[in-house]
Amino acid sequence: MRLLVFFDLPVVKKEDRKEYQNFRRFLLNDGYIMLQYSVYSRICNGIDGTNKHISRLKKNIPHKGSVRYLQITEKQYSEIKFLVGSPKKQEKQINSGQLNVF
Repeated sequence: MRLLVFFDLPVVKKEDRKEYQNFRRFLLNDGYIMLQYSVYSRICNGIDGTNKHISRLKKNIPHKGSVRYLQITEKQYSEIKFLVGSPKKQEKQINSGQLNVF
């Protein structure tokens, strides 16, 4: 499973920028990779793992702005097509084949 997080947060005031930085830092520390600005992706091991990360995400959302998530299968994610550009080095290194299923 993949969890995609999309967000649009205000950064005009100093407090807003701090909340933005804290949220972005949470995403990176929780294993998300940046696909594009304000679009992050994380591989989860099944429904239980996805639900765990969704609850962690809900605990760390900022008070202002817009935060959304989309849960998709790895097969659906693999169908992403690039119109301009190419996958980042970090995207190529991380894939579902690296997950261990116990």
